[in-house]
Amino acid sequence: MEHLSESAALVRESPDTMHRVAVVGGGIAGLGAAWLIGQRHHVTLFEAGDYFGGHSNTVDVTLEGRTAPVDTGFLVHNTLTYPLLVKMFEHLGVPTRDTDMSFAVSLERPELEWAGTNLATVFAQRRNLLRPAFLRMLRDILRFNRMAPDYLAQARGTPLTLGELLAREGYGAAVRDWYLLPMAAAIWSSSVAAILDFPAQTFLTFCLNHRLLQVNDRPQWRTVAGGSREYVRRLVDALGVQSARHTLRVSTPVESIARRPGAVWLHSKRHGTEKFDAVVLACHSDQALALLSDASPLERELLGAVRYAPNEAWLHTDRSLLPRRESTWSAWNFMAAEGQHGSSPVAVSYWLNRLQDLPFQTPVIVTLNPPREPAAASVLGRYGYAHPQFDRAAVEAQRRLPTTQGDRQTWFCGAWTGYGFHEDGLRSAVDVARDFGVQPPWESAHG
Repeated sequence: MEHLSESAALVRESPDTMHRVAVVGGGIAGLGAAWLIGQRHHVTLFEAGDYFGGHSNTVDVTLEGRTAPVDTGFLVHNTLTYPLLVKMFEHLGVPTRDTDMSFAVSLERPELEWAGTNLATVFAQRRNLLRPAFLRMLRDILRFNRMAPDYLAQARGTPLTLGELLAREGYGAAVRDWYLLPMAAAIWSSSVAAILDFPAQTFLTFCLNHRLLQVNDRPQWRTVAGGSREYVRRLVDALGVQSARHTLRVSTPVESIARRPGAVWLHSKRHGTEKFDAVVLACHSDQALALLSDASPLERELLGAVRYAPNEAWLHTDRSLLPRRESTWSAWNFMAAEGQHGSSPVAVSYWLNRLQDLPFQTPVIVTLNPPREPAAASVLGRYGYAHPQFDRAAVEAQRRLPTTQGDRQTWFCGAWTGYGFHEDGLRSAVDVARDFGVQPPWESAHG
């Protein structure tokens, strides 16, 4: 980090001094930051909601006389592109198991269904064998996958968007609307219109790193056995072991933050105004900006550059929100109803029986922004999440964020600083913890 503020330097130069650090936000970034920083400093963790975990939200479902934990937010990771998360899970003894990451597309108009599991599911809708646009889509998928490394080389350092790249290279509407946009919208929980504005460099880098654009040698995806609450419990327990030094608060929204020389003042309704040596804002960037009563012009510019899409997750058993052909049911199912348009919130159904090896015959589904509400009798829960949206302004804000880290005893972390996933949230927490003189315990264990 080239820029080092005076306050950040004070923290780094006195690593043996125990600082009082407030961490705001109890998702993966906040839990990770509190756990790491708490190894050396006094931490108070503030979470506005009534549970720790953020998008790691496990609930118990009882069906057919059995009860099993299911996840409604964070579901999967892999050893290739989630190295920090895997090391943390190993360190904490979090059990994981292999899972499936199959993908299907189901559209009402034009009526189209296909899944990428095998040749039979690609042509599960038999008319696709004679549908010229579908066959062109398959050819274009192969061309895009083959050319992606060249496209990335051309896109580096340019403002080229995914939509502009597809138009420039002459890709047809079929591969765009029946494959690339559904896949990307499902990954980033974005509307297809927002995906068209996605920076091509960011999209291609992500897809190539995750080996999404190849048939062979893909990473094995995994899920947390017993639900993601298993890792949340272990992090909270690890903080609780040193409970004399740490304070963990749920249902405690912070209302405002003011920075003064050598101190940060946090105000919450439940605890009034409290003084800390530093604050780590591990919430969404727009939430962080709203809390800062004295935000600098640079903070306003960077934190305000990242937009969020609200997404509603319904936990249910309504099979009508899976593809019509059961042979195409996949772990992830992109759904589009007649009348939806490009700016409509993405609709994705996650088939949890397949993702989490549930002991039920009844399909258990989480649908993000269902095109129609599940049957009332099938609804098991309803949850609100928000996901960062990445355009040119957001990616530029990420690039410049290090220039403000530590200013006035304030640090920022969260999945929004990367691609928006669990690994990004944890990586940002690790980076912040290093400024407090703390390295991850798995690094300490190996010297």
